[in-house]
Amino acid sequence: MKRKAVSDIVKKPYSLVFRVHALRQMFNRRIGESDVEEVVRKGTIIEDYPDDTPYPSYLIYKVVHDRPLHVVGAYDKEEGVIIVVTAYEPEPDRWEDHYTRRTS
Repeated sequence: MKRKAVSDIVKKPYSLVFRVHALRQMFNRRIGESDVEEVVRKGTIIEDYPDDTPYPSYLIYKVVHDRPLHVVGAYDKEEGVIIVVTAYEPEPDRWEDHYTRRTS
């Protein structure tokens, strides 16, 4: 997959909706909503899951405040909504190439 920005996929203004699961995980991991917004707004899509239901989803990566973050978001094109499924700091032993490629 060629890496893209979210703006390459989302062509119109969008809003973010946080799943309860995502908010709980973010709280436990000390990840703020503004950090997630920055990842979505300025990050790079490193994996895509076009067959996810009910909406295709994406794994987005960006370093925010010297902290690498991954955000999984599902895009509801009809409503113009990106649903934040989860956010986390990737584990170094499971990722390589600056947290953008899974280890084999």
